[in-house]
Amino acid sequence: MKKFSRAMAIILSLLLVVGGLTACGPKETDGGKVAGEITDWVTYQTIASEMETFNFQYSQNAKELDVLNNCFDGLTTNDPYGNLIPCIAERWETPDGGKTWTFYLRKGVPWVDYQGNKKGEVVAEDFLWGLEWVLNFAKNDAINTSMPNQLIKGAKEYYEYTKQLGEEAKNLDLTKFKEMVGIEAPDDYTLKFECIDKYPYFQTVTVYNCLYPISGEFLKEVGVDGYRAITYDKLWYNGPYTITHFVPGNEKVLTKNPLYWDKSAKLFNTVTIKMVESTDNAFQMFQNGELHAITLTEANLQTIYRDPNHKYHKNLVEARPSKYSYQIHMNFDKRLPDGKPDTNWNTAIANAAFRKSLYYGVDWTDYLRRVNAINPLKTTNLCFTSFNLVTTSDGRDYTDLVMDRIGMRPSLEKYVRYDAEKAAQLKQQAMEELTAKGVTFPVEIDYYIAGSNQTALDSATVMKNVLEGCLGTDYIKFNIKTYVSSFAQEVRNPQLQSFSISGWGADFGDPINFLGQIIIDDDNAYYATTTTNANNITDPEFKAVFKEFTRLVLEANAITDDLDKRYEAFADAEAYALENALTIPLYYNIPWQLTHMNAYSAIYCAYGGHAARYVNRETSTELYTTEQYEEFARAYEAGKGGK
Repeated sequence: MKKFSRAMAIILSLLLVVGGLTACGPKETDGGKVAGEITDWVTYQTIASEMETFNFQYSQNAKELDVLNNCFDGLTTNDPYGNLIPCIAERWETPDGGKTWTFYLRKGVPWVDYQGNKKGEVVAEDFLWGLEWVLNFAKNDAINTSMPNQLIKGAKEYYEYTKQLGEEAKNLDLTKFKEMVGIEAPDDYTLKFECIDKYPYFQTVTVYNCLYPISGEFLKEVGVDGYRAITYDKLWYNGPYTITHFVPGNEKVLTKNPLYWDKSAKLFNTVTIKMVESTDNAFQMFQNGELHAITLTEANLQTIYRDPNHKYHKNLVEARPSKYSYQIHMNFDKRLPDGKPDTNWNTAIANAAFRKSLYYGVDWTDYLRRVNAINPLKTTNLCFTSFNLVTTSDGRDYTDLVMDRIGMRPSLEKYVRYDAEKAAQLKQQAMEELTAKGVTFPVEIDYYIAGSNQTALDSATVMKNVLEGCLGTDYIKFNIKTYVSSFAQEVRNPQLQSFSISGWGADFGDPINFLGQIIIDDDNAYYATTTTNANNITDPEFKAVFKEFTRLVLEANAITDDLDKRYEAFADAEAYALENALTIPLYYNIPWQLTHMNAYSAIYCAYGGHAARYVNRETSTELYTTEQYEEFARAYEAGKGGK
């Protein structure tokens, strides 16, 4: 994720963008020009995606993790094909099919300060300090505890122990932690885990920050409160880059770690991340030569695509799908600005016919054009869990199991979930049932965007037209509202939104990382506790639906000896959630862009955060062409067989 937070602003910040004109290693391009590799890279994020913390263990949103994953190394990483490969751990083994795991660490990995000065060496006990921080409620709240609590022996018990201990838990060292939790460091370069059960996918969790190290010496230096509020210039780093400059709302600069242990890694000298109001602003910067790649809005893409003589026409490339699955998450305990319950909305959204009318009654094609104006239906997402995460023993993608159960497959001809006749019946049923409960129509939907973001306003306007056009203004009224700087602080925390669009990307290779975020009665369920407020549902019939879904998820998660049975059970649970419209899958992010980067050379994985790492990326000072990208794709697919 996590966790993503990962709310609607992630749309605008997923893809990396570039600048810096220094080059080396010239080569001939198709046009005969000499091109070189870019050594200083400039990317952008929207201001709505500005970092709110530098504490890696506390980070759960893409806006932080996309940066901090470049600053810290864990036990493993991924290659461009998604394979798990060594990082700080040179190798690992499980002698009993996933119950116990041993990781053997490489020697000489340094901790450095933000200027690259050596501060110490990464040792096995640093991983204990990292996990203790995550599991200690007084230090880290409940952030990033779901994976270790579900997988590692004694982790949940230690978390509950610190929660009951209160503020006193801030003073704990590793003594009690070592007694209770199934992790040990028998020497400086050996790390052992004991799991609750056999988890053959446990090694994939090691790319997520819940299992990353913190130097014990660093914690002594800054203290608990110091690390909670840490700034970039006080951190100890062990990854490929350090953060050497940060001006909130303006820019941040990552600089190559001069002591980075992997001398074979291809790194940029610097990576500059510029903050922009919107993608339209970024496009102007791109045209001015300030950026070397840009994700195109619908309007900009159409202008370039429809004009064969446009200077960028031959450079249009379709981005690779990100790992994120985007959905509509409804707020089941909405509040009015004065803090009182929005009874009209809360009663409506608890009604099954009303939710299902939103699920079946909207043709989202026009909205999907905002993501991909040329191939909108290619972005169709029918599942909560993202594709490519896991496969069955016979090679079927997990999402195929879900789609079998809901009886739908994406189509390039039409938006397949839209069923006008069924929606009309559901609308009539909902109006009758809800009118009897005192609900007034149209039901108002409050949707929030950053007030300064024109791209977000354009997308919200299309959404309003799509929803009201399909369902009717006698049924719903879509209100576009704004916040100033923080969706979380200004909207989500006071529970003002009717629904929001959020993208979730897996932290490790198993469906529980998706489905576990929307179950109830679990402090670690990200969406249930932060976005949907599902734990606050009072309608008994609706509450029963969520309880049944939660039961199905937990039963699936208990199956650890047969992955095929595990995935089948999860698919049953996910289909149940979709058929009851507990969430509404919407799209995959597959936009078009202009770029100096070969995305097929970068890390690409359906879980973890390492796809954001600026490591081993091929670039060119000349913009890549459509034909070049097609060749990159062919070469990549051809190389899969040997990976």
